[in-house]
Amino acid sequence: MAVDKSDRAHALRLTPVSRETEERLAILVAELERWQAAKNLVSSGTLKDVWTRHIADSLQLFDLARDSQRWLDLGSGGGFPGLVIGICLAERGAGEIHLVESNSRKCAFLRHAARLTGAPVRVHNARIEDAVGDFAGKIDVVCARALAPLPLLLDWCKDLLRTGALGLFPKGQHLDAELTDASKYWKIQASTVSSVTDSAARILMVRAVEKRADS
Repeated sequence: MAVDKSDRAHALRLTPVSRETEERLAILVAELERWQAAKNLVSSGTLKDVWTRHIADSLQLFDLARDSQRWLDLGSGGGFPGLVIGICLAERGAGEIHLVESNSRKCAFLRHAARLTGAPVRVHNARIEDAVGDFAGKIDVVCARALAPLPLLLDWCKDLLRTGALGLFPKGQHLDAELTDASKYWKIQASTVSSVTDSAARILMVRAVEKRADS
């Protein structure tokens, strides 16, 4: 399915970037289209508005922590937000993002797209629970998009959050229910920011977690 040019313009109004970064993002979108049929990297129904649904949705995460140098993206899939954040870091000329993805075919795409766009990306073909512990104390931000319910995300990320990382977790209309569920097990220091791409969605910014003694 062809990408809608008006969607590209709309997305870049929501999350403006430089011409250089836009060109890198266009390379990513073109490669995503080319690989999609064989690899099923993202939901096919989102391709027609890929710039808003995936590019702008990822760019807004970078905007929340744009001074951070060391990033980690869990369950990177087709590269959102990880590759997009990597492209933003490429323009800045400093920083790096690690992408953790268990699907080897998706990892092949992530490495390919990173080479073409010049994004400072390191791809780890591994399960999240096996890889995440290696990053404790070594990253500034951990993000995960459309990956898992909040209680599980916090369990995966607890050591990262305890050692100073900021958690950026985009969530949909059920965030309040997820927070209620997570609060049974965790004391959470967090705030929310409204999504610029979806009026029903918010981004949860987690600064610290502590396991409840009675959970």
